[in-house]
Formats: sequence, structure tokens, C-alpha cells
Amino acid sequence: MTRYQNRILLVEPPFYRLYKNNFSHSRYPLSLGYLAGVIKKKTKWEVMTYNPDFIADNEGSSFSYVMGSGFENYINGLKDFSRPVWKEVKSTISAFKPTIVGISAKSQNFISACIIAKFAKEFSKDSLVIVGGPHPSMVGSEVLMSPDIDVCVKGEGENTIVELLEAINSQSSFKDIQGIIYRKNGEIIENPPREFIKDLDSLPFPHESAPEVLKDYDQYPKTAFKHIFSTRGCPYNCFYCGSRKIWSRKVRFRSPENVVREIKGLQNIGLKSVNFEDDTFGVTKQHIKDLCHAIKKDCSGLKWSCEIPVRLVDEDVISTMRRSGCYSIHIGVESGNNEMLKKIRKDITIDEAFSAAKIIKKYGIELNTFFMAGFPEETEETLNDTMKAIEMIKSDQVVYSIFTPYPGTEAFEFCKENGLIDDYYNVSLYNHSSPANCFCMNMDRKRFRVLASQIEKAVVRKNKHNLIRRIFSLNTFWRIQELGIVDSFKTFMNVIKS
Repeated sequence: MTRYQNRILLVEPPFYRLYKNNFSHSRYPLSLGYLAGVIKKKTKWEVMTYNPDFIADNEGSSFSYVMGSGFENYINGLKDFSRPVWKEVKSTISAFKPTIVGISAKSQNFISACIIAKFAKEFSKDSLVIVGGPHPSMVGSEVLMSPDIDVCVKGEGENTIVELLEAINSQSSFKDIQGIIYRKNGEIIENPPREFIKDLDSLPFPHESAPEVLKDYDQYPKTAFKHIFSTRGCPYNCFYCGSRKIWSRKVRFRSPENVVREIKGLQNIGLKSVNFEDDTFGVTKQHIKDLCHAIKKDCSGLKWSCEIPVRLVDEDVISTMRRSGCYSIHIGVESGNNEMLKKIRKDITIDEAFSAAKIIKKYGIELNTFFMAGFPEETEETLNDTMKAIEMIKSDQVVYSIFTPYPGTEAFEFCKENGLIDDYYNVSLYNHSSPANCFCMNMDRKRFRVLASQIEKAVVRKNKHNLIRRIFSLNTFWRIQELGIVDSFKTFMNVIKS
């Protein structure tokens, strides 16, 4: 170890700023917030959390730019360490002088995690680099192919990180720490998995430690802290999703009282709205009602948003949500073709999605719909059905993505078995807005790009039209900024111009 003891830097690797330096992910990563909270609560380690993707003077991203020249800029940014974001990462490591660098990585920013690990070792060869998050939880020991990563954390990291820090303090072996894979004397050792945290109410609230631990805390907008979890786990079995391998299909709930205490703390720092980040909000109708009643009773004036499965949408549930302050709902539709919905195990029909949309809009709630193109068994017909559904559905915003088989998922294995992925798959090239994506069995890349671009143009047209309509229906831009529909006037003007 270095002479700088008991100092840990927690980092969410950059992704958006590689497309363009003044793109920004203006939010506090919850993974870092939870980890920092337990470190402060249960250890004597000094901790800093750092989101390199945040920049105070920022602009909203443009879909057409990301799909066009922005992608080339992103690829170049993974090689050009003179970029401002990489200089900032290096200077942050140098200034904080961490003994340990902990990195929370998704598949799309794992290459950035490897770059940060390299910088950490350049600062001090004795630095310990720990990587956790969705990607390591999915692929396990593969992350240790990067020579600069020492420990991989699988699954929930809150208890694991505390045990790791205690072991380092006492110079003990890692052999009894569940949920880790690590390198020792050139050998890779995989310990037994860790049980999930039974009592989610025992976890600290991420926003509470943020003023002390978050780099540049005073430059973040309040809305950066509006995101919360009320559950962990998802009972559904979608073909393309990795959530069940990270959290399992058994859902754990925070108590409504605990959730309300966190919300009241956020209201006390000036927030007027929150967003539930749950993979599937509420899961059961009864839990939704219990949580809504608690919010209505104790969080006066709160506006909130969430994602809810189509199957849970009915008049009773949506009216209850509306009365408790719900102003915006996301639903996952994904495809406009019923056969494709069966193949990806979405467990809905397109008519059921239209019906859910109609109910949500009936109660005056803003509706956002997720659609995805490019599933392995897509045909021209199924893609055309998806475009028609996008044009027909009564939603205020369409959130469009391109199918991406992330390593460790069932979809990834299906694509490998069917020759859509080879042994040279480069995870850094593929994400939900990558023009490099094409994992279709029934059409070549050129034809897929023609059809996908038609869908993308339809999405842009619809969203631009709806945004302008919403602006004028609300009379003032400042009201929609308050609710978090867009985060700055600059973002609004960029959308209008694009």
C-alpha cells in the first residue's frame, strides 16, 4: 500500500462526454451514493464519489449527432487521453491520492472503467482497483482480463465493500469475503456468492452523504438527486434483460415509511419531484397503493414519476397514483408486433399497450413509451409494425433504442449460438444508440440501417412535435424545468433546433 492510507475514490466511468465534452449526465449515480453511505456509516475510511460524466456548463445531447459523427468522436475518445474528461480523471486521482479506486461499471462504459484502472495504477502501482456494478455482476472473472483490475464484485456491493475495507485495514486475507473474484499471486480466485441484503431499510440514503463526499457537489443541480429506488429485483423474464441475473427475480421492498423518509429529506433540500428508478415500480398493485397512500399523507406537494409494467395498468392503480402526485409514467412496449413480443417474452400484446396508454392519458399523466428495434428474429414486417405503433400510440415521448445483446444475458448467448456475435465482440462498440448495432438474422446490416433510420426519424418527429405542444400547453418553460422534463433552457433550444 502507499503511504496514503484509508482513502477510497468511487467512480462512475465516463460515457456521454466521450461523444462531446459538454454533454453531461447530470445526476448522482445511486450506486456510488449507496456505497459511500455505508462506508461513512461503518468504516473510518475517507471517501470521495466522482462522476466524470458531469460537467456544469453542459448542453443536451442530440439523437442525430449521437447516431452520426458523435459515434466516431466517442470511439476516438476511447483512445485519445488528451481529451478534457481524461485529464480531469487523472487530476482527480492525483489530487485525492486514493489507496483504493472503486469503479461501478455498466457494459457500455466498461472500457472506460479499464482506462480509469490504468490511470490508477499509473498514479500508484500499489493502488487496489475494485470494479463492481452491472457488467462485472454479469460476466464475473472476465473483468480480470484487464491487468489493472484487482478485484471484481458480483451482486450488491454495500456489505462487500465494507468487508473489503476491514480486511485491508487488518491486512487480512480476502478468502472469507463473499461475492468477490480476485487475483492472488497470479491466480484468479472466485469466492462463494453473497446473499442479497434482506432489509433494504437498513441502507443509508444516498443524498445524505453527498454534500461531504461528492466531487463538485455545489455545481450539481438539485434535480441530480431526484432518483430513488423503492425495490430491488424484477419478477419478469424478458429475453434481452440482465436484471434477473443481477438482482434476481425475487423482489425486495423498502417499507413505504422508509421511502417517505428519503423523499422528505429530498424535499428538505428543495426538490419538488422525484423519479423511481425501480426496474419495475411497485411490482404488485397492493404495494403501489400502500406507497401512494404514504406519499400522499406525508409528502405534501410532491410530484413523482416511474416506470410501470403494462400489465399493472388499470383505472384503480392509475387513479391512485395520480392522486398521490404521479405526473409521468414510462411503460415498456418495445415492439409493435405481437409475435415479436412473444419471442422476447414481454408478456403483453400491442393492443394491451395501447389500452394502458389510453388509461394513463385519461388521468392527465405524461406518458413515455419505450420501443426497441433490431431483435434477432426481426423482419421487415415486424419493424414496420413497430414504426406504425410508434406513430399511433398516444404517448408524449418515445424513448427509442436499438437492441443490444449485453454480455452475460440470454440474448447475448442466443446471438452467439446463431452466428450474430463472434469471438472478437468489442463491448465498447455496441450500446442502445450505436449505429454499429445489427444483430438480425433475417436482414443484413445495410437493410437494417435503412429501416432503423426510418424509425429513428419518426421518433424524432413525434418527440419534437410533442415537446413543442407540451411547452405551450404548460405556458412556461420554467414550469417544465421544475418538473424535470428537460434540465435547462439550452437543452430545450437544442431539441427545438435539431
